[in-house]
Amino acid sequence: MGLRSRLACAAADAATWASRKTGRGAGGMIGGLIANAIDPNLLQQLGQHRPTAIVTGTNGKSTTTRMLASALRTEYTVATNDGGDNMDAGVISALLAGRGREVIALEVDELHVPAIAKKLDAQVLVLLNLSRDQLDRVGEINKIERVLRECVEQRPDMTVIANCDDVQVTSVAWDAPNVVWVSAGAGFVGDSTSCPRTGGHIVREDVDANGEAGDWYAVKKLEDGREFRRPKPDWVITPAGLRIPAEVKTDPEGAKDGVHPLNLTLPGSANRGNAAQAIAAAVAMGVPFERAVTAAEKVDNVAGRYSTVQFEGRSVRLMLAKNPAGWQEALSMVDRTADSLVITVNGQVADGQDLSWLWDVKFENFEDVKVVAAGERSTDLAVRLGYAGVQHDLIADTVEAIRACPPGRVEVLANYTAFRDLKRALDQKTGTATSGAETGNAGTQEESH
Repeated sequence: MGLRSRLACAAADAATWASRKTGRGAGGMIGGLIANAIDPNLLQQLGQHRPTAIVTGTNGKSTTTRMLASALRTEYTVATNDGGDNMDAGVISALLAGRGREVIALEVDELHVPAIAKKLDAQVLVLLNLSRDQLDRVGEINKIERVLRECVEQRPDMTVIANCDDVQVTSVAWDAPNVVWVSAGAGFVGDSTSCPRTGGHIVREDVDANGEAGDWYAVKKLEDGREFRRPKPDWVITPAGLRIPAEVKTDPEGAKDGVHPLNLTLPGSANRGNAAQAIAAAVAMGVPFERAVTAAEKVDNVAGRYSTVQFEGRSVRLMLAKNPAGWQEALSMVDRTADSLVITVNGQVADGQDLSWLWDVKFENFEDVKVVAAGERSTDLAVRLGYAGVQHDLIADTVEAIRACPPGRVEVLANYTAFRDLKRALDQKTGTATSGAETGNAGTQEESH
């Protein structure tokens, strides 16, 4: 590195240390912001031509990246942004912290993928899903699809691990020379009713008898006459486990009917799909299949998500969601046998200030659970819950909302800044850090916007 780059690194290291020492944050952003201001070319130099995998998509980036990094660590030393800082500054901070490590695994915001993939010469791109997110920041998903498609077209040597159950992702990877198709599931299909290339209607078939995702196709052919339909997957997630390509070396005795067991610690069907893509990416980067599976199974929280905190006689489990698809999946993970459910929503920049998406989430069928609406936008949430027929209390302060719940098990579902603020409050009141208690995605996204 030249003098300017060395100065940028030194300044970033000092800022990160100061941020952590003073308790102002986890240091996942400030170092990168300062380093990039001093040397705009630093990111490319930090890559050092190391093998790099990028994970992107609307939902599941942090979880999939955590699983992928864990799998890669069974063979290599890994630089990764496990705090969830997924834009330029966060990526620079991660690479500064991971100088000298052998491989790189990063979650990257969808709109930042092209530039970061180019600067780091990414070898692997994992495409999870594309659905509506924060419309006041990223715009419509067709815009994101076009941005990612152009990135794939410009990097023909890059291996793309793509979810073929997602119409938008399939369009992005459709012409990729090196694509590995994974049937990771499509829990939310409300944004995939038409072909992003022609506008033609998408016809979907039901889940088959084995519980595997069904086929889909566009009624209108592409301009070159090809039919746009779900590709045949190389990897398939099923209720019984993971079906893998024949060429992947593994222990045949561990499989039943060609399906290998997958016993995750993390809950939910979406996380099984995330694991399938993380394992496929790890294998593409040279990790033996069994080691990749074992590593993915051991991941038990992601920056505090899914962690449980003991608070004043209550066992509080924390979950995070940010958009209709994520909320729908998170609601399916709520333990209906819990004593209470607190739903807390803010409307800060990091959350998206337009909360009209609340009306796309199905909040019905919580009749037997005590529900409390909380957060800065608790009134908006309460109106939606009222129309859903959910009996609830309204207590804006999330900690007080938890206190209003009877002693026992409390499920808490929060969006970005509500999750961040609650974690900080619980850390202060209990005198301990929640599991994986980085400031995390919530704080960093707000700063990045």
